[in-house]
Amino acid sequence: MAEQAARITDVQANGAGPWIDGLIGVLIFSASLVATRLALTGMDALFLSAARAALAGFAGAAALASFRERRPGRGDLPALTIVAAGVVVGFPLLTALALRSVSAAHGTVFVGLLPLATAFFGALRSGERPSPAFWLLSLCGALVTVGFAAQGLDAPPGPGDALMLAAILVCGLGYAEGGVLARRLGGWQVIAWATVLSLPVSLPLALVLSPADPAAIPMPAWAGLAYVALFSMLIGFVFWYRALARGGIAAIGQLQLLQPFLGLGVAALVLGERIEPAMIGAAAAVALCVALARRFA
Repeated sequence: MAEQAARITDVQANGAGPWIDGLIGVLIFSASLVATRLALTGMDALFLSAARAALAGFAGAAALASFRERRPGRGDLPALTIVAAGVVVGFPLLTALALRSVSAAHGTVFVGLLPLATAFFGALRSGERPSPAFWLLSLCGALVTVGFAAQGLDAPPGPGDALMLAAILVCGLGYAEGGVLARRLGGWQVIAWATVLSLPVSLPLALVLSPADPAAIPMPAWAGLAYVALFSMLIGFVFWYRALARGGIAAIGQLQLLQPFLGLGVAALVLGERIEPAMIGAAAAVALCVALARRFA
């Protein structure tokens, strides 16, 4: 009880800082599906997943060496392995495989479930106990998000849907585990060490799966790979894990409810898709759910 009270006091003392960090992280993540689709126009999903992890691993290793960060303790390795399996390997690979058969817009339906998955695993892994009002508001926000994203999607469920659902579950676990670990190691250090831990697997796979003619791959595909490797895999987590550690996993996780709408906005900017008025109304409703959930977390 005293530990939980201390945690609440720490969260209150941090003020708006964690929410700003979390929003920056969500903004960065919101372009991930669009960037992944761009990358898949010129490269295989397995190579894309291995290459983005390997590139992020090299960048993470450089950052750790530059700041002379101490190595994690042996007791931190299981948690880092979960983070690596969830957000470095699992989510990128599963979404890349899913996006071979479903559109990025279709994938946003499942992203709307990510806050609930994060809050659920956060309650299991960090001991957070949000109020019943919080869970109700979180569910309402998820329903609004999924309901909006599902408009006009009349395709029957298929393997791509199962892959996206699995991606959401492993990502929620990776987010929650990383948020707990960031309280000891620091936000950017968690994702940096997780990508480095993945290098013995990601680098050999990237080399083995590398395309026979890299020059034939169009520049938009390379740009998509660069974005998901440096921003989606590394820079976004610098802000995201710091926000989860300081603001609470369940509460900050609700910001992900905005991600599908932000993602559609990115699609409008990059792909020229039209923003419907319903998107603005749904985003406003979700923002209200996030604000109220923050109060009752």
